[in-house]
Amino acid sequence: MKKVLYGLYIIIIIGIIISIVNSDIFSSKNAAAIAAGEKIYNKQCLICHGESGKGEGKNAGTAINNQNYLNTVSDKDIFNSVKFGREGTAMPSYGPRLSDEELKNVVAFVRNWQSKEIEFDVPKTISGDVVNGEKLYNVYCINCHGEAGAGKVKMGTALSNPQYLKYTTDKQIWIATAYGREDTRMAPTLKGLDGVRQLKLDEITDIVSYIRTLKPKENTNNDYLEP
Repeated sequence: MKKVLYGLYIIIIIGIIISIVNSDIFSSKNAAAIAAGEKIYNKQCLICHGESGKGEGKNAGTAINNQNYLNTVSDKDIFNSVKFGREGTAMPSYGPRLSDEELKNVVAFVRNWQSKEIEFDVPKTISGDVVNGEKLYNVYCINCHGEAGAGKVKMGTALSNPQYLKYTTDKQIWIATAYGREDTRMAPTLKGLDGVRQLKLDEITDIVSYIRTLKPKENTNNDYLEP
């Protein structure tokens, strides 16, 4: 019996040691990726997104160091945003310039800005009235995002952008519309939050349904602001 207990004890100790070693290896790899990503960010991204990622760069760029944003996107979403860019905007495609490994390092650096976990209350089904959504959009959204989602430089993203519509889910658009992006022009719109606009759940759903129908305009020249 003592031999069995001793054997189990040894197995447990070995398991703990392996876990610690693997944890150190993972932390080391992640730290290396973050450091490598920071170098790329400073060279390629800082001029638009700013040194701290708050969108304070010399050129127009979104605040990607933003907790609402970081809590709605996966690492794959960030990867796609960087790799494929936004056609017709100041956000180029970095796929031809950077390897997948370099892109992953940039993602690791950006993800490292996330400092908290946020749970958003989102409807299970996002399917609303497109006609009403257009009416609401033209009242509450057009001043920043432009007619038919064309976007406005240093004001709001081009919602009709093909890459935006392809790589952004209805849920992500709903959260961005309802909860906004702290420290940006995009304030909350959901009733009960601190935004000037106080929209009901179904009204936000209608707006999202309208945005999903938008078509990109030719020869647009909008700076990329919000992902």
